[in-house]
Amino acid sequence: KHVTGHPSLVGGSTGLVAGLVAITPGAGFVSIWSAILIGLMVSPICFYAISILKKRFAYDDALDAFGCHGVGGIFGGFATAIFTTPDLALDKANIGLIYGKAHLFIVTFLAIIFTAIWSALVTYGIIKVIAHYMPLRVSDRDEAIGLDDCEHKETAYPTFMGLDS
Repeated sequence: KHVTGHPSLVGGSTGLVAGLVAITPGAGFVSIWSAILIGLMVSPICFYAISILKKRFAYDDALDAFGCHGVGGIFGGFATAIFTTPDLALDKANIGLIYGKAHLFIVTFLAIIFTAIWSALVTYGIIKVIAHYMPLRVSDRDEAIGLDDCEHKETAYPTFMGLDS
């Protein structure tokens, strides 16, 4: 609603997916009220990542996978480390920050940093190998025409004339 002035199905669906992504790490470890709070908090965070950060850093993410899944998953990890209840924790040493223990939060923070670095390095390596054998981007002309037509020689929606028409 913020961008177009009215609610959209894509926006609502993305918000729902962001909520599901964020609660996944803590699904068995946080209370129902914490789960609701996590879902309510993650949607504006992911919206910011999708609408502001993507433009600011100019990265190509047509499906908003990083803004929804990456940011939502990172937030969900931190939220789990904050809200894990003593009654649901697998061991009482690893309870949430709001219950007075910082250990789980510190371990989660380190795990997120390690995972981000590992993912970036492995992705960089894969990109370099692929780039050695084929181009990573299509031409501007092919992108303007549409990849369905240029790459596959068929169009999924033949009556669709593009967003500019």
